[in-house]
Amino acid sequence: MDAPLADDGGLMLAWAGGDAAAFGELYARHKGPLYRFLLKTVKDRAIADELFQETWSRVIAARQRYRPDAKFGTWLLQIAHNLAVDTFRRQRPQAGAAETEAVFAAQAAPEREQPEHALSDFELRRRMQRAIESLSDEQRTAFVLRMENELSLEDIATVTGVGKETAKSRLRYAMVRIRELVAD
Repeated sequence: MDAPLADDGGLMLAWAGGDAAAFGELYARHKGPLYRFLLKTVKDRAIADELFQETWSRVIAARQRYRPDAKFGTWLLQIAHNLAVDTFRRQRPQAGAAETEAVFAAQAAPEREQPEHALSDFELRRRMQRAIESLSDEQRTAFVLRMENELSLEDIATVTGVGKETAKSRLRYAMVRIRELVAD
């Protein structure tokens, strides 16, 4: 790829201009973070799969209208968030413990080699999973956007459609709640 196409906005504009390889690069960069965000947000693999496909369909449909005013990753997560909110409004999915556990297991740091640490690592992941599941939808979304996707408060506010102070408050309450539950 050429140097001007290295950033996501440039890739999106190149793709809108007909460069199929630019879309491939965008997809490769964002598929993992997008899917993890959706899976942690809706907590159901089948729904996350549907929303993942629909998010990319919306990106494809909007490629000619895209303007790099905001970061591509923020714009992509905003589309996904809006689709997830619509899904929550239609039906309230129940958390699948096995699916959530699989996500945490896949994202866990490499396991220590000493067997005595295996149980404590498992218990810590389990507590963290339960803590995240216990958060309100708004707090969980803010937490996942910050910790998983490393978004700034401004970007979290943009994705979720709230003010920066509201995003900050949701994140703060989520962090306090998770610390309390993991420490118990």
